[in-house]
Amino acid sequence: METALRGQVALVSPLDKASPGDKGTVLFVDDEAPIAAVYARELRRNGFTVEVASDGRAAAERCRQQRFDVLVSDVSMPNMSGIELLRSVREHDLDLPVVLMTGGPDVQDAIKAMEYGAFRYLAKPIPLRDLSDVVTRAARLHQMARVRREIELESGRSIGDRAGLEVRFGNALQTLWMAYQPIVSWSARSVFAHEALVRNEEATMRHPDHLLEAAERLGRLHDLGRAIRANVAGMMRESRPDGLIFVNLHTEDLTDPELFSPRAPLSAFASRVVLEITERAAMDRIEDPMACMRRLREMGYRIAVDDLGAGYAGLSSFAQIEPEIVKVDMSLVRDLDQSQTKQKLLRSIVELCRDLKIQIIAEGIETVAERNALICLGGDLCQGYLFARPERPFPSPTFDRP
Repeated sequence: METALRGQVALVSPLDKASPGDKGTVLFVDDEAPIAAVYARELRRNGFTVEVASDGRAAAERCRQQRFDVLVSDVSMPNMSGIELLRSVREHDLDLPVVLMTGGPDVQDAIKAMEYGAFRYLAKPIPLRDLSDVVTRAARLHQMARVRREIELESGRSIGDRAGLEVRFGNALQTLWMAYQPIVSWSARSVFAHEALVRNEEATMRHPDHLLEAAERLGRLHDLGRAIRANVAGMMRESRPDGLIFVNLHTEDLTDPELFSPRAPLSAFASRVVLEITERAAMDRIEDPMACMRRLREMGYRIAVDDLGAGYAGLSSFAQIEPEIVKVDMSLVRDLDQSQTKQKLLRSIVELCRDLKIQIIAEGIETVAERNALICLGGDLCQGYLFARPERPFPSPTFDRP
């Protein structure tokens, strides 16, 4: 490597002075001091302020204590590799461009580098001008990334690389909590149950769909499902609420052995829990879903089909799940009082459920007119903002609207 650089070193005069670091600050990491000195001097000559670290651990610590515009690191180093350094940096900085260099390119390392958000993966020897150009582009994009991050935080949505996504998802799990929305019986003017709805304090995953999307992308649906069920179990252990608790279940959760374990946190409260099978993924991905339902019922759980009238959760799902409860999607409930077509559909669903001895819940009721239309069609169990919004346990529903 040093031999390959000798011709390039001659291009840099010992008398060259470092220009003011108006292009930004670079942390250059390499355990070979002569090589680091050559590259650092070239970057200084091109307007960067450059600091040098001789190993990954020292570099990781400096990145935690100081702000840099670009990190350039060798891959093969003692104590901490460049890939490990990249992952460490992403735990606290989602945008810092990381340029990795290696004298022995490896396909797996390259894949990991890209997966965890490396800006570039370069093979040594790297021409000095090429490295300077790459670092210049990285510094410019870092400025754009910071702007983008501000926009994402405002919108509540983030794209990001895998390592950054892992950090945000981990933060979401650590700050996860459950809001609860009452499900009421209008005829009895009482609370029938509460639905547990996932919430968290990670700014880019506040919306449950964003959290679920991240879990799917990272292959961590089981982790999310376990965290939700453990949180609900903790609440039931402390608060002992009236009525049933509805807990959403992704179909992928049916492949998690923990769900069926008698030692799982929620298993102790199975007789008071209704598991809602959502329409996020098709049931045909699950091997023998009827056997899964049978095992859950043997533990004491009841089963509900969520979002009837949307997605896959049509009448065909009854044969696979045989639910005790169905929840009608809000798309059928919205403006129910104004749509004869919706009224005919809902009347048919109410009659079918009555014949099958299945309880029916109408979701998304927001107006008195929607509620009254549902009652006229034979419905009774209601959920929606008309009665209460989801809150920390447990909001009191309103029944006094005429």
